[in-house]
Amino acid sequence: MSIPDASQLPAPARRDHIRDLLEERGFVRVTEISEAFGVSTVTARGDLDTLVDRGDAVRIHGGAMPVGTRGGPESPLEVAVVTSAIPKQRIAEAAAALVRSGQSVIVDVGSTGLALARALKARRDLSDVVVITNGLTIALELESEVPRFTVIVTGGSLRPLQHSLVDPLAGLVLANVHADLAFIGCNGIDVDGVTNVNLPEAEVKARMVGAAEQAFVVADASKLGRARLGRIGAVSEFAGLITDSRADEETIARLRDAGLDVTIVAVAELDADDEPQQPR
Repeated sequence: MSIPDASQLPAPARRDHIRDLLEERGFVRVTEISEAFGVSTVTARGDLDTLVDRGDAVRIHGGAMPVGTRGGPESPLEVAVVTSAIPKQRIAEAAAALVRSGQSVIVDVGSTGLALARALKARRDLSDVVVITNGLTIALELESEVPRFTVIVTGGSLRPLQHSLVDPLAGLVLANVHADLAFIGCNGIDVDGVTNVNLPEAEVKARMVGAAEQAFVVADASKLGRARLGRIGAVSEFAGLITDSRADEETIARLRDAGLDVTIVAVAELDADDEPQQPR
């Protein structure tokens, strides 16, 4: 983010620029505002608070997003990371426990995929693991583990909202690999299949399923019983689902009756910090 002569802007003009950036990008960090406009983080937070008071923004952990973004079909990755953070961490730990040294693993883009990358890093017993991902944040998270892990990024067109790589090119890489395991995120899973809100990402996720010996859905309870626009695959194409104990029992029963192996991780009552800050 670069604004010409940003440090010379009066506060009202600076806030108008920040509002425009929010609308354009869907999320802006406090640190990005500080660096781009040459102001302190205290001033940057004050600018965001002013936008909130004007009804132009909603504050969340680490920054802000435009009014109306939360609860929409697709949220920025930074929002998703702090939503149901504890369940996603537990799901990621259960998924990471399935990985063995010497294996190749596809890790799908998204907040649960990022949590899985961190859980894999914490597995100090693992070595010679190849991780293939279309998530830039996941690749960067695992960079410190090279050469213990080999990290392969699919390439492709960048989607800024999720920092994901999609076709063209992503499919070419996935067509030429065969991984032991794939961990796939989604926005919806029911007996009719696994789905995602974004069609380009849904297509890449489907390719990931086809490129793995075994594919697992990693999805917190909020995704269960929902159907979204882009079809990833039938439940029969997956070796299992890993979700959390907040999941609806009837939905779990229907998925199991459809032949899907479901692993449920226990989640204690969530801490107050587990959810994004509410609008002020």
